[in-house]
Amino acid sequence: MTKLKITAGPFEFEAKLETEAAPNTCKAFAAAMPYTSQLVHVRWSGEGVWIPLGDFDFGVGYENHTSHPAPGQFILYPGGISETEILLAYGGVDFSSKMGQLAGNHFITITKGHENLMELGNMVLWKGAQDIRFENA
Repeated sequence: MTKLKITAGPFEFEAKLETEAAPNTCKAFAAAMPYTSQLVHVRWSGEGVWIPLGDFDFGVGYENHTSHPAPGQFILYPGGISETEILLAYGGVDFSSKMGQLAGNHFITITKGHENLMELGNMVLWKGAQDIRFENA
């Protein structure tokens, strides 16, 4: 199990890469770390924040994919009918785009700091984009 430290806005989270369930996605993402970007609020999916990645190609297909990540789960949509993206559920999510329902690879799970997810989500919704950084713990 690979442990991660995630800093999102003013919050720190502990997390793990889901290396058994999504080995290819985890390997591709780990190669990009430390990874920094910004979180913006989702438009169609509910209580989630996302990192839009445009045409970026992690070189992975579907594995351990879901349309309904639980709070604290990160999914990677590898691209296709919509742009590549990483999504973090902070509440109820039905992963979708203007093209319709999507599925993404569940590859990171937050293990500590769940109590700050809703506040992070509301901060992104009401105050705008927040910085995020993923690094090995």
